[in-house]
Amino acid sequence: MPPQGMPPQGMPPQSPPQAIPPQGMPQTPQGAPFPPVPAQAPGPGRASQGPGWAPQGPGWTPQPPPPPRGPAAAYPPPAWRPPRRKSGAGVIVGAVMGMLALVFVLVVIVSALAGLSHHDETVSPIAIPTSTFSSFPSDDVTTDTQPTQRPTSKPTSQPTTRPRPVLNRTAKNNSLYRAGSPAKTNCRGGNASIYNHAQFKALILKTGACMSKAWAPALERVGIDWSPPKYMIAARKGRGACGDYPSPGSNVPYYCPTNSTIYASTSAMAREYGPLGSWNGIIVSMMAHEYGHHIQSLSGISDSWWRQTLDSTSRSGKMALSRRHELQATCFGGMFMRSVAASYPIDSTRRNTLLWAYSHLGDPPGGPRDHGNTRSNAAWFRQGYTRPMAYQCNTWVVGSASVS
Repeated sequence: MPPQGMPPQGMPPQSPPQAIPPQGMPQTPQGAPFPPVPAQAPGPGRASQGPGWAPQGPGWTPQPPPPPRGPAAAYPPPAWRPPRRKSGAGVIVGAVMGMLALVFVLVVIVSALAGLSHHDETVSPIAIPTSTFSSFPSDDVTTDTQPTQRPTSKPTSQPTTRPRPVLNRTAKNNSLYRAGSPAKTNCRGGNASIYNHAQFKALILKTGACMSKAWAPALERVGIDWSPPKYMIAARKGRGACGDYPSPGSNVPYYCPTNSTIYASTSAMAREYGPLGSWNGIIVSMMAHEYGHHIQSLSGISDSWWRQTLDSTSRSGKMALSRRHELQATCFGGMFMRSVAASYPIDSTRRNTLLWAYSHLGDPPGGPRDHGNTRSNAAWFRQGYTRPMAYQCNTWVVGSASVS
């Protein structure tokens, strides 16, 4: 249970419910466009011709040569002859030949232009993002500063870099709910004694590493930055960023969001949970609850819960929000225990032991109603264990009767 006084900064420590004396066994992209190809400069033999290469205008005809001067002028002029009249057939033949010459010139010009259009010109490839987003920020637009060096070989695959997704960090619609199940890990429980500090501490650290292997892939799948929590394990007691551990009047471990650390006293936990049974799987599930608070912190659920708590104007409203927060961590703990069921191992007998234990964990009579009663704790642990999908642990969208 969290202490009555809150830390000067941040959220209060978050802890599992306390054990209640057993009462017997219950019945169970688009890609960016290619850059334009630059227009070709005129090639050899294609320089533009200067002015005057064409006739000077309509009606221009060759002029007769000037008459000879000097002695040549004494010769008598040739006898005059009438000009020969051209026949109509000759005119037609001349017109046809002119047309053929014009067609030939046009063919030569079109062939030259066609040769230009089929000139072999490759373009440097542009990376096409693999994202399915329909648009990109202006920073992603390719400019003419793109290197022009051509690759020596054809790219064999598309780049794997994807734009970071926009995360929903609210408690009700968090991106975490799309993460699916934790990965199944090979995590054997062993026979550590919870009454031996060294063995108990080693068990906590070993199974904590298993929790990281289980949860990290799920969070990374939806784009949530991953980092493991830290641990401070004392034989009796100590002082951490969120105050003393265990907290005054409590024997249970707690998670401190200020420095992402799980604090625990092995002797205090043995006193609190020892009466629930000798199997250490119950203790591990308590640590999985604390790890669930770390998942809430990474995803933003804890921030959303704390803002709602500060905005609430009644004690009963604050307690109702706390119950949703704590019962979700219990559900996450159930998800982890299911992920290691094959290797821990957890057979049907041990599964029933876990379900029985959570029917004896909850808010003690007369105490603050901040963790949920035994019925709610048992129900949400069962929910996480039997339906190990993140969205199945969304305690923020159910009615108040389910988080009492």
